[in-house]
Amino acid sequence: MDFNTIMSDLKKKAYRPVYFLMGDEPYFIDMISDYIEQNVLDESEKEFNQTVLYGRDVTIADVIGAAKRFPMMSEYQVIIVKEAQDIKDLIKKEKEDKKDKAKSSFETYIESPLSSTILVFCYKYKSIDKRTAVAKLIEKNSVLFESKKLYDNQVPDWINNYLKSKGFTINQRAAGLLSEYLGTGLSKITNELDKLIINLPPKAEITAEHIQTNIGISKDYNVFELQSCIGKKEVLKVNRIINYFAANPKDNPMVMTVSSLYGYFSKILTYHFLTDKKAAASALGVHPFFVKDYEIAAKNYSVGKLKSIFSYLRDYDLKSKGVDNGSATESELLKEMVFKILH
Repeated sequence: MDFNTIMSDLKKKAYRPVYFLMGDEPYFIDMISDYIEQNVLDESEKEFNQTVLYGRDVTIADVIGAAKRFPMMSEYQVIIVKEAQDIKDLIKKEKEDKKDKAKSSFETYIESPLSSTILVFCYKYKSIDKRTAVAKLIEKNSVLFESKKLYDNQVPDWINNYLKSKGFTINQRAAGLLSEYLGTGLSKITNELDKLIINLPPKAEITAEHIQTNIGISKDYNVFELQSCIGKKEVLKVNRIINYFAANPKDNPMVMTVSSLYGYFSKILTYHFLTDKKAAASALGVHPFFVKDYEIAAKNYSVGKLKSIFSYLRDYDLKSKGVDNGSATESELLKEMVFKILH
């Protein structure tokens, strides 16, 4: 079951007895469990009928024992197990001895859960194998939800949709800047977006200037702009950014710049070998809005030049870490490396 379906059912009060929420992206897990925690019971019911447990403090026998209780003066009781991945005996390992057919207490409960209990497992940063018998059992009798991290190219659209839900819009360049700077962690992204829109008038279109003013990401001097200017061989702008980085090394460490450039040039190399340029966005893992930038960069950097660039990136990464480096500072190394890339 997907996130939107689960949330829609919850808002309609169409509850299921067990929710097993798992995966690498904690944001969606928290959204579902928080909604259940805050909305299923009213305040008078919560005192006797809502329990929050932590995986490191309980066994699955403790959880199932609590789940089998009946609610007091309420239609439901709610049990939320946070950090459920820390329950050592939650998921029985597949046994080599196929003769051992004994079910765990967890499996036995899932087969016939108490309809008056809403039991929520928050199984974060990992997933159980959906091919296993226990996963199929959960999926058959309750809600099995896998919360997956977004790919880099999905983040700008997610930012756009999140802001639309709040009554705001954002241009693609600003969304790209945010995704490059904040990464793919949705909890971090939503936290920054929520702080940003507090300071904006209703229905505003968010631009790079808003991001610079309210979040502190320079719209002109960041690794996202550095990549773009290098790709277009805008030498003057590249030098300005590099000089800014050199003057602010703590905010722009060379190791992070080299890592970002390596990823950028890897995508340019991939673009060279694409047989279907129309599928470039998917192949490169970028938003379609930015494919044009990679097309321009591929014209400016041949495959032969890219091979040299990867060599420069490797060498200067080592030098920045003290390998075969005399007395050159990090800023000097950065300027020298970028000069070689451009010329």
